[in-house]
Formats: sequence, structure tokens, C-alpha cells
Amino acid sequence: MSARARTILFVVAGAGLLAVLLVGLGALPPFGHFRGALGHAVMARELGARHATDYVTALNFDLRAFDTIGEEAILFAAVTGVVMLMRHMREEDQSQRRRRAEDHRFQGASEALRVQALLMVVLIVAFGIYLDLHGSLTPGGGFQAGVVLSAGPAVVMLAGRYLTLRRVAPDWVIEAFESGGAAGFVLIGIGGLIFGDAFLQNFLPYGTPDQLLSAGTMPLVSIAVGLEVTGGLLLIFSEFLDQSLLSTTEGQ
Repeated sequence: MSARARTILFVVAGAGLLAVLLVGLGALPPFGHFRGALGHAVMARELGARHATDYVTALNFDLRAFDTIGEEAILFAAVTGVVMLMRHMREEDQSQRRRRAEDHRFQGASEALRVQALLMVVLIVAFGIYLDLHGSLTPGGGFQAGVVLSAGPAVVMLAGRYLTLRRVAPDWVIEAFESGGAAGFVLIGIGGLIFGDAFLQNFLPYGTPDQLLSAGTMPLVSIAVGLEVTGGLLLIFSEFLDQSLLSTTEGQ
């Protein structure tokens, strides 16, 4: 296909997409006037039935938890693909990569920046744990918490020596987070079959609303998702960083 044909195709497709977006946005109700019947049904039922005060988390980890397993599978497959591709491109063992990157320092990584990064890691990890454990009570949950938790070790990568993070979180630990989180979600679902009547059915006491130990298995599912997202994002960060450092050292 010629450049002119691609341009024409892009203009036609872009104009069609723009028209669809404008029609859809124009049909939206005014801000604050939600008209979703399903949303009203969830809000009317979820607190009394599941003792969860955050309805978004309840929707993800209870009402449509089976769909959430599919989302986890997509993330797991994407991370696995990145790891396999990047490691195949390098074709070298871990010790060789680390020897090459041992003396690497990011440009501008001063001592002051390292001290600030150390403080930020503590705050980021604490906030991520809070988001994960309180997902059924306040806005949060495993997906958001996993992104926040992965940012903590990423700060170490960006503000210090490469090997600092590798000593704290070697590959096998990060991979255990990702695979353990995915497996934990499935095992909780199987627990519903063993102790209940259906896959992912709750089999724990619901507890008291607004309390940390409430909402049955939802907090456990949230923790499992948080572990997988944390491990998956850290694997992607570390693999791309490994490749970048390898390219830099080979060019020197």
C-alpha cells in the first residue's frame, strides 16, 4: 500500500471514529445524573448482601469476578511474552548481565536523590498496601495497589545502582509474585467450589461493613490481584532496563 493510500485510509477511518465519539459524548447524561439501571441495582444490593462499601471493587471481585480472571490472564500472558522475547534477544545469563551493569549509575543520581528515593519507597509501599487491604471499603483494590506497589522498587531503579534492586527483588521473587497472585485468584475460585456451590462463590464470613475484616473473600482476591500486577509490572520494568543497560555497556 502506498503512502497516499495509507493517508486516505487514515483520514476516512479517523473521521468515522470522530463521528462515533461525538455522537456518543453527545448522548451522555449531564454530570451527576447517572441513568444506569445495573449501577443502581448494585448500589441497592451490594452493601447488604456482601458488606462491601466500595461498589467498584465489589463489581470487579464479586459480581463479575470471573471476567476479572480473564483480565488477569491477559496481563499474565502479556508479561510472559515480554519476558520470553527480551531474554531471548539477550541470550546471556543473569551473572553476565549483572557484571556488565555493576558500575552503572543513572545520570543525575546524586546522594540527595538517593536519600529522597529511600523515603519515597517507604511511603509508596505503605500507600500501596493500604490501597490493597482497603479495596472493599474505599476506592482502591488490587489493580490500583499493584501499580502503586510496583512504583516503589522502580524508584530504586531510577535513583540508585542497578544491582540495589536486583539484590532486594531478584527475578525469582518477582516471578513468584506474578505467578503466585494469578494462582491465588484461581485457588480462591476453586475454594468456592469446595466450600460452596460455585466457582468464586464466597465461603468466608462477611463480617461487619466498614471494618477491615469484611466482605468475605473480596479482600483475598484483591491481595492476589495486587501481587500479580506488582510482579508483572516489575518484570516488565526490569526486563526493559536490563536490555537498555546491556545495549549501553555493549556500546562502550
